Amino acid sequence: MPTRTTPWPAGTPCWIDLASTDLPAARTFYAEVFGWHLPEGAEAAGGYASAEVGGSRVAGVGPTMREGQPSAWMSYFATDDVEASVAAAREAGGTVHTGPDQVGPLGSLAVLADPTGAVFGLWQAGQHPGVERYNEHGSLVWNEAAVSDPAAARTFYTALFGWSWDPVEGMGTYQTFRLGDRWLGGLGGADDSPVPGWGVCFAVTDTDATVAAVTERGGSVLLAAQDSPYGRYAVVADPQGAAFSLMQTSGEAA
Repeated sequence: MPTRTTPWPAGTPCWIDLASTDLPAARTFYAEVFGWHLPEGAEAAGGYASAEVGGSRVAGVGPTMREGQPSAWMSYFATDDVEASVAAAREAGGTVHTGPDQVGPLGSLAVLADPTGAVFGLWQAGQHPGVERYNEHGSLVWNEAAVSDPAAARTFYTALFGWSWDPVEGMGTYQTFRLGDRWLGGLGGADDSPVPGWGVCFAVTDTDATVAAVTERGGSVLLAAQDSPYGRYAVVADPQGAAFSLMQTSGEAA
């Protein structure tokens, strides 16, 4: 039961949230598929709320904010100084979409795109450390990006976060990234993935059963369940089209 109540180290994937075109439907879908507890969000925040498992935050769920904005999951990376990270991202060729913005006492955020156009967030924790439960059913286990120019993206993220990279045999341009000896995620070419940009992957106890739960509730399968060196894996989408991955794990901390 891996949990955390303190801010994540800089450069670590630390939070995920969903912007949905149909917030009530999304709340029902994820509560039924993952067993999340989703309290009603504040009206001032558009109904945005943190989903919980066992009383610990696992993700944010809120509405889309712009006309025509598609439903999608967003990955956020921890920073100790969001303004300095935004400046570093600009210098490395990134684009700032929004922020930095203070979110009351919870923390500060910014939304950016890397030089290939993959969108991600930065989070400087205040009272909200980010994901509090991870690597177990219904919680974050992995983040990965599928981009048009993996080499350019790796150069950018190395400059921004100091990641180290390790090629994966038999997986083409795909490489895993880490801080020290802790693997955090992966990045590869867009041609090798059904979902472009940054994606989120949830740990599950049974990939096939979770895929069935997704489709029974109106979701779709983008990549059928298959075995991998890391566990049984699938890519699915919720009924509003937001894609996410599933990975069958032991539930033990990485």
